[in-house]
Amino acid sequence: MTLDARIGEVTERIVKRSESGRNRYLDRITAAAERKPNRTRLSCSNLAHGFAACGGADKAALRGDTVPNLGIITAYNDMLSAHQPYERFPDLIKKAARAAGGVAEVAGGVPAMCDGVTQGQAGMELSLFSRDTIAMAAAVGLSHDMFDAAVYLGICDKIVPGLLIAALSFGHLPAVFIPAGPMPSGLPNPERSKARQLYAERKITWDDLLEVEARSYHAPGTCTFYGTANSNQMLMEIMGLHIPGASFVNPNTPLRDALTQLATARALAITAQGNAYTPVGVVIDERAIVNGVVGLHATGGSTNHTLHLVAAAKAAGIRLTWDDFADLSEVVPLVTRIYPNGSADVNDFHRAGGMQYLIRELLAAGMLHDDVTTAWGTGLSGYTQTPELDADGGIVWNEPPAASGDETVLRPPSAPFSAEGGLRLLDGNLGRAVIKVSAVNPDHQVVEAPVLIFHSQDELREAFGSGELERDLIAVVRFQGPKANGMPELHKLTPTLGVLQDRGHKVALLTDGRMSGASGKVPAAIHVTPEAADGGAIAKLRDGDIVRLDAPRGRLNVLVDNEEFASREAATADLAPNEFGLGRELFRMFRANAQPAELGAGIL
Repeated sequence: MTLDARIGEVTERIVKRSESGRNRYLDRITAAAERKPNRTRLSCSNLAHGFAACGGADKAALRGDTVPNLGIITAYNDMLSAHQPYERFPDLIKKAARAAGGVAEVAGGVPAMCDGVTQGQAGMELSLFSRDTIAMAAAVGLSHDMFDAAVYLGICDKIVPGLLIAALSFGHLPAVFIPAGPMPSGLPNPERSKARQLYAERKITWDDLLEVEARSYHAPGTCTFYGTANSNQMLMEIMGLHIPGASFVNPNTPLRDALTQLATARALAITAQGNAYTPVGVVIDERAIVNGVVGLHATGGSTNHTLHLVAAAKAAGIRLTWDDFADLSEVVPLVTRIYPNGSADVNDFHRAGGMQYLIRELLAAGMLHDDVTTAWGTGLSGYTQTPELDADGGIVWNEPPAASGDETVLRPPSAPFSAEGGLRLLDGNLGRAVIKVSAVNPDHQVVEAPVLIFHSQDELREAFGSGELERDLIAVVRFQGPKANGMPELHKLTPTLGVLQDRGHKVALLTDGRMSGASGKVPAAIHVTPEAADGGAIAKLRDGDIVRLDAPRGRLNVLVDNEEFASREAATADLAPNEFGLGRELFRMFRANAQPAELGAGIL
């Protein structure tokens, strides 16, 4: 395999740009590793507190420093369908740890909110900042310094990125991420999307829509569309932090349990007490980060990762930029069609060959670095083996299918759905933004139209309901950035704008807020930076200004005389209603100190 020249070039410039920060990071984790989480270093009182609640055998093992102790960081709650299966994982992990000659303790729990519940609600304004809260909460759990390695139980949106930032902050500890898997397929995602549009047009009732949604989100497990949660799982596997083949095995199945047990044994095998010490800060290097970006492009993954990967890379001393995303997108082909980029779901993707087929084919095409360190102990080529159960319930490893099981869902890079990746960078006199084009028909990727300005998604939906949007337009929803109100997702706008597009209007969305990983068929320039609350050019737009969004060329411009536009006063907005209620007052510090979207939109 010869690495694609662009992949190598981007990797090398990230290495050079990151050199000083990466070296400082590696020095820190090397020093931490030399200290070791040696429990005999603790005072008698410290250590007694650390094992007081353990059973007899575990307590005896932890009295000395003879066995590795595994810290479990869990994002379990039973309101998130994706996280409900984690209820039984700690006991499963503890038993597997004892069988492997170690001990496991739940080191701590972290908050886990469901963006599906909070979409369009005030609680969504806590969502993005929950990522950094999760990182800090995990750090509290690991700060007891009782552990030789850690496993991380998390699936959804901000949860995995927050856990990854925490893991990298404790970069001297080995880490394995353990997923719980997607729910079985329910009502097809396109049918759900159609029902949402019908409801927006008031053609079906609230009860009708609720029945559709309940048939779609119907069981324990991750939602089956390819949003941020499932993009997270793809990333953890392609970056070497999962057991191979773990991402998309359904919950509460024998294979899922066997993979969890194997992940436990592997985490204990790579501690500093053994001969295969593999700290997570070494696993996640510049090559692993590039592999993650390549996987994101190849699968049409979530736009949220233009924030999260930047923040996670920073935690490892690596400087990743939107320009890196853009340059990689030009050479990485789009090889999957998973809803919203197609009608299939992640279960269909898994059956077609899944992650093992994807990784094998991208490696063969020179799109991925194989010479990486992984938690599995191999290069990335070790992730081309598919786990299956033998007659005795043990895991055996097989080759993925020679050809895709369904080329409407998964293709080789030699016959892609698109020659370029699913994410693009937009640049122009309105600032910089991100757009996901993998689900947008080429006929809709260039929109030049007058803008209509809103300061909330509710305002836009009210305007639609009163018939004010029956025209070509670019809807500007501003003061939705991290400093303004925590940068909520604006996914509730998708059905409304989709209806207008289906009626033949040229429409697009322009916002300093976010869309979800399920960004769909309407072109949406999101994460506009600088944001309106930070004096960005988006705050100078007025109703009727002509804006041109040109996704193929990566341009975003207002077609107003430069001198006249520069002389305008930036609009302001009353942000007081965003400051209280549902805990928003507790996140004032986050809003005041949030970094721009291009730097990860967090405070860490």
